[in-house]
This record gives sequence, structure tokens and C-alpha cells, in this order.
Amino acid sequence: MKLNRRIIILGIIILILAVVTKLLYRGLKNIKIDDFKPAAVIFVVDSSASNQEELTEQKKYLKQLCALLDPEDKIKILKVSETSYLIYEGTPHNNSGIQKAMEAFTQYNPEEYGTAYGEAIKKAFSHCLTMKAEGYTPAVVVIGDLENEGNIQKQINWDTLPDNVSSVKKYAPDIAMMFVYAHPEKLDLVKEKLTPVLGERKLIVSPAQNADRASREFLKAIGR
Repeated sequence: MKLNRRIIILGIIILILAVVTKLLYRGLKNIKIDDFKPAAVIFVVDSSASNQEELTEQKKYLKQLCALLDPEDKIKILKVSETSYLIYEGTPHNNSGIQKAMEAFTQYNPEEYGTAYGEAIKKAFSHCLTMKAEGYTPAVVVIGDLENEGNIQKQINWDTLPDNVSSVKKYAPDIAMMFVYAHPEKLDLVKEKLTPVLGERKLIVSPAQNADRASREFLKAIGR
């Protein structure tokens, strides 16, 4: 009698374990592991004469945005004045390295005149394509007033920029762009020219007053 009872109890236990195991299997099977992709954010920072008044706040904003990025992300910083060139590349969390680079290369130089935004964005796109080939989600963040001054060959050509972005999208369809700290009139031009190419989700624009909110939208645009 006791043996039969033990057999029955053992059978019930085995049945319960089988049911629990099956449920766990189904649950684990349906769990989707996040497909995390590191981002490569190319910053374009305006250090020209016309932007000097806002530059300190803008550099602070850049560092705040870097703090929101993942340690696996990579950043590059291009400075813009009469010419444009790379002043930092590496992890977004190297606060000391970023600070030193910007202090050294974004100081006002009275011998430089102009804003080579067009040249800078062209270089940024080149970096985006390189980083995309290495498995990163590319993005460009333009920080400055977007004023066109100096050598016209180095300025933004707003008529050809949409086609340039379209060309980049062929190889990096997930590219995102953000323009911050420019006057709303300039940002309205950005929206007019680039929204048809990038769409609302991948194009973020903001004056200084809403830059913090723009950061959150930017993180969404790069898949965070």
C-alpha cells in the first residue's frame, strides 16, 4: 500500500517537473536577446569667431552627450573654423582626453576666418562609412551656429547636401544626424532639406533651449 502511494507521489512529481521544464523552455525560447550595436558618433564642433560666445556651453553639452553613450561606442571630434580637421578619436568616456583636445584646438584664432561646415560634414560622412564597415551604427552631430562664412568651396551647399546624404545612406541606411545650437531659422532649413532623406526619427534638430531633450531623441535614433 505504501509502495503504491510512493509510486503515485513520484509520478505526480515527475509530471510537475515535466510541465515546469516545458514552460521554462518555452519562456526562454521566446526571450529575445538585445542585438546591441555600438555607435560611432562623429562630432562637428564650430570653433569659428561667430560661434565663440556659445562655445563653452556647447563643449559642455558634447561631454554630457558622451557620458550617455556606451563604453563600447566610439567618437570622433572634428573642429570647424577656416578649415576642418580631426582633433580627437576614441572612447566617449575619456573625459580628460576630450577636454585636452578641445582646449588645445578650439581656441579662437584671429588669423582664421570662415566656417568650413561643408568640408567638415564631408569628412564626417567619410568617417561614418568607415565605421559602418566595421560594424558600428554611424551618426553625425553638428554643434554650432551653421553660419556660412569664408571660402564658399568649404561651406555647406544646401542644394547638394540631400544627395550627399542619400549616397551615404546606400551604404549606411541607419545613419542619424543631429544639428544643435543653431538659430531656428537655420534649423528650419536643415529640416526642409534633410527630412525627406533621413525622416523624422533619424534627423534631430534643436536650438540651445531644447538641447537636453534633443539628446534623448538622438539616443533613440541610434537604437538606445
